[in-house]
Amino acid sequence: MSLKPLGILKEVVEAAGMGISYAYDDLVFLDHNGFLLQFGDDGKTVFIHTNSEADTAETSTAVSRLKKAASTTDINIADGVFYTLSQMEDYTISIKFHEPC
Repeated sequence: MSLKPLGILKEVVEAAGMGISYAYDDLVFLDHNGFLLQFGDDGKTVFIHTNSEADTAETSTAVSRLKKAASTTDINIADGVFYTLSQMEDYTISIKFHEPC
């Protein structure tokens, strides 16, 4: 497994006017819940997974800003799939990735 350039991704996210709230393994959660980021196996590809409940116009604008900010780096932003968040009985969060309905 290759190293993940979280510092570079943080700079890209901040240049797009957003912030990282939490990073866990290969997932990066942003300050808002419209989408989350996931490092690919090569460490340079970052997939944007969209929350199935997010406003598509707002998310589309934010994704465009991220792609533009990443264009001057070694990070490749790629479209991912949709995801759904749900809270479990033990107060943990479940993330389910899926194709659009």
